Amino acid sequence: MKVLTLREPYATLVKNKVKYIETRSWKTNYRGELYIHSGLAKLTREVKERKELSALYSEDDLQYGHIICKCDLVDCIYMAEEFIEQEARKDPNNFIAGYYKVGRYAWLLDNIEPIEPIEAKGKLGIWNY
Repeated sequence: MKVLTLREPYATLVKNKVKYIETRSWKTNYRGELYIHSGLAKLTREVKERKELSALYSEDDLQYGHIICKCDLVDCIYMAEEFIEQEARKDPNNFIAGYYKVGRYAWLLDNIEPIEPIEAKGKLGIWNY
């Protein structure tokens, strides 16, 4: 299975269907089933201090070091100003949970389903479990 590691709370926000666009500095040609892994790194002070973001999750729900959901990666879109403005209006919570900047990429996730957590260490990039 193909897996993508996200730091918390972003992995949990995907699992809870709050976040359905993963923003990345790099593009991918991969399309298809993708599992989301929550990384081992604990929440940073910067993340904890973002009140709008903190309102979207409970620290008790975070599952570090586990594959926690599956989804379909359906597209990878280069972020232009128009796309960013559209997404900010469309779903403010999803927008809060991403890093939208011209030149980055929006990975569109669909059919998100929580799974029974699977303990795993994680890796950079899209990896095979």
